[in-house]
Amino acid sequence: MKGQNKLFIAIIVALILGVVIGGIVHIKYPESAEPFSKNIKLLGTVFIRLVQMIIAPLVFTTLVVGIAKMSDIKMIGRVGTKAMLWFISASLVSLFIGLMLVNWLEPGHVTKLPIQDAAAAEDLLKSSKGFSLEDFVKHMIPKSLFEAFATNEVLQIVVFSIMFGVALANLGEEYSKPVVKLFDIIAHAILKMVAYIMWFAPFGVLGAIAAVVAMNGFQIFIVYAVYLRDFFFALAVLWLVLLLVGYLILGKRLFELLKRIKAPLLIAFSTTSSEAVFPKLVEELEKFGCNNRVVSFILPLGYSFNLDGSMMYMTFASIFIAQIYGIEMSLGQQITMLLVLMLTSKGIAGVPRASLVIIVATCSMFGIPPEGIALILPIDHFCDMGRSMTNVLGNALATSAVSKWEGQLENTPQEV
Repeated sequence: MKGQNKLFIAIIVALILGVVIGGIVHIKYPESAEPFSKNIKLLGTVFIRLVQMIIAPLVFTTLVVGIAKMSDIKMIGRVGTKAMLWFISASLVSLFIGLMLVNWLEPGHVTKLPIQDAAAAEDLLKSSKGFSLEDFVKHMIPKSLFEAFATNEVLQIVVFSIMFGVALANLGEEYSKPVVKLFDIIAHAILKMVAYIMWFAPFGVLGAIAAVVAMNGFQIFIVYAVYLRDFFFALAVLWLVLLLVGYLILGKRLFELLKRIKAPLLIAFSTTSSEAVFPKLVEELEKFGCNNRVVSFILPLGYSFNLDGSMMYMTFASIFIAQIYGIEMSLGQQITMLLVLMLTSKGIAGVPRASLVIIVATCSMFGIPPEGIALILPIDHFCDMGRSMTNVLGNALATSAVSKWEGQLENTPQEV
């Protein structure tokens, strides 16, 4: 745990340094803010790219090994069913909490924000126009495994890996054992790489935070204080619900889990990327005592189907935009919106700023001006911090819960 604590402290120090350096540039050298931001952001880009480099092979090898080692197809179906029940329930609860609190707090009615130029949202508007059932199917089923690897399409890799793992499990141990052993070795080698890459995380955090503060200054926290306050309050309620359910299932071991995943949570918060902590999360969940087969099966699925923070944000932001424009939505319309978001948001993991793309598409569907997304673009980075961190917590709890239900959660932590 000593190394983990050192990394955690290094990230905290980097976070503070990032705010201080960004603040100094913004106040004393405003003319240099843009080039400074562009250059220091490269530290974050390097870290994210290092992690993205190992995501595809790690998901593929761990998932194939996990399924092939199960050998029992009934067990695969049982674990998969339990996981999907958790994902669907958690998604509905997250959407409902967002809907309920945005109606109660009404941030769009009390916040006086200038209606911004829609040019800032132009790219998002373009990327949302083609969203359809056809695009969802194309996004889910790969036409080429190599293309899915090249573009880091996690859901497509998951689909292929499940089919390949099931096929290996049905071949019999005589044929599958050498392949499974090879993939197992590769997976462990990649997990070893994770330890090296994670020590670059503080630099990534420093770069990402300094860039945002240098460009926007501290006033961005004041301008959008009401929206951020209400959103983070809603996130706190969601965390309370998730932790309560986690405690009912895991008991006092929940606190041990939180201690284990504190570094991944902080990295996700700082870099706004839950994807960036996937390899580290795999490692920490296995150390916590979760069965490696269950981890390698459920966690990649969770990254596509169990994005609790993003789900809550979608209802919160959509209704907020409606409130800003003075559009009253009936309870029936809001429930319909919730169900639409439930369906359209599945399988969009890996799409840049996926939550915003779905919000734009949903607003268009319900007669809310999609240009309203420009209102929340300036603070989306800060909202993304919260929802990325929540996505990581949700997936860690889902994996631990299913491991416990399967009787595959060891009482004593293991070293990986």
